[in-house]
Amino acid sequence: MPVSQEYKEYIMDLLAPIDDVIPRPMFGGVGLFMDGLMFGIISHNDQFFFKVDDDNRRDFEDAGSGPFKPDAARSVTMSYYEVPVGVMEDQEKLALWANNSWGAARRAAAGKSKMKRK
Repeated sequence: MPVSQEYKEYIMDLLAPIDDVIPRPMFGGVGLFMDGLMFGIISHNDQFFFKVDDDNRRDFEDAGSGPFKPDAARSVTMSYYEVPVGVMEDQEKLALWANNSWGAARRAAAGKSKMKRK
């Protein structure tokens, strides 16, 4: 089942104060991009995730969030964690967490660029 239009609109309304967030359909879900880098996901079952790495993962874990699992039948996880409801309800905090997740996306892209040059 794809992302519901209502949930997508809800998340995009939450992110409206953040400049240049572009939603793109992906595998029944929606990827959230800034400057060509994916920093968030709206999953096919209407859940909202941000990109994590060692710099921001602890914030999500401390809030009780877990990783995105694209296929519940498999134990594969991705480096995206569910955005806590408390963060979604606080515009200032949401903007900070979005920025931190975009930073994680930039660091991941920079790491991939370094590996390609080797």
